[in-house]
Amino acid sequence: MTAYIIRRIFFMIPTMFGIMLVAFVVVQFAPGGPVEQVIAKLSGSDTGATSRISGSPGGDFGNRGLVQGGSQVDAVNSKYRGAQGLDPEFIKKLEKQFGFDKPAYERFGLMLWNYARFDFGKSYFRDVSVLQLIKEKLPVSISLGIWMTLLTYLISIPLGIKKAVDDGSRFDMWTSSFIIVGYAIPGFLFAILLIIVFAGGSFSVFGHTLDWFPLRGLFSENWPQLPWYSKITDYFWHLTLPIISMALSAFATMTLLTKNSFLDEIRKQYVLTARAKGCTQNQVLYGHVFRNAMLIVIAGFPGAFVHAFFTGALLIETIFSLDGLGLLSFESVLNRDYPVVFATLFIFSLIGVVVNLISDLTYTWIDPRIDFETREV
Repeated sequence: MTAYIIRRIFFMIPTMFGIMLVAFVVVQFAPGGPVEQVIAKLSGSDTGATSRISGSPGGDFGNRGLVQGGSQVDAVNSKYRGAQGLDPEFIKKLEKQFGFDKPAYERFGLMLWNYARFDFGKSYFRDVSVLQLIKEKLPVSISLGIWMTLLTYLISIPLGIKKAVDDGSRFDMWTSSFIIVGYAIPGFLFAILLIIVFAGGSFSVFGHTLDWFPLRGLFSENWPQLPWYSKITDYFWHLTLPIISMALSAFATMTLLTKNSFLDEIRKQYVLTARAKGCTQNQVLYGHVFRNAMLIVIAGFPGAFVHAFFTGALLIETIFSLDGLGLLSFESVLNRDYPVVFATLFIFSLIGVVVNLISDLTYTWIDPRIDFETREV
């Protein structure tokens, strides 16, 4: 097993290199950049998220046919739209400040060298280190990821077992219908529905709106003054709607996965043998079937948590005004804050490949009969 782990760790190096290379190349061809962001702020032109992909004069695709020539200022204008009237030396200083005075291959090599030493630099526009930014946003994403994963497993596993035992019954068909409908509803759309109904939206009952849950944030304004038990209540009160919105699709996936895993095991010969020996239903399920059926479910826990932690909360964080890692990454991409973009991509990808290894090792911890080293290559 040690040789397998070492081999997997060495495979992480080309994987991370490929991820960063593809992302870096894509960024080189993406319109806009941090220099244009600064120029836009100085000139007052609009290079926001919508204008970048539209044909507006301030956007990346606007004024593409305008050609100016002659002076040094015009040469600058041909490279950075909106730089009319700005000193070319100032533009060069901006390029040096953001590192664009070096060729692309040199910037990529320097980035890899810094990332190998876990030196992620500072944000272009926030004047704070990237690690400090991630540390500030981490509590929100951890809260969403942990509670969503725990809620999903605590409900989906018992429900999946019940559906497998009562396969084909009315209970199984009705619950499957609700699960499929829930899976088909996008999480962000369900979040908006919850806000409209339960967070003081336009929905009303007998003329009264149901303002049962807070609309935004993770804590109330008076949270520091609350006693410890009220702080816990307030914390979960704010988390209720975001967690329900995020867990909708994961809940359906985990329930059906558990059901199918148990059905595969229940139909095997050793289950019939256990029942023939006089074992009760619970003895068969939890003494024989459970360990084999839960192998794929439990082994997938690290991956499910990381998925919820890093990728599942972007729109939910935006809708409920939760300042987490998903929102940070999205805003950094729109603002062309490349240190934050590449650092978060590197950290998330590294955690992803490590968790993928942990998930594979979990199979061997649950079932010692599985040995990856004996596989033929």
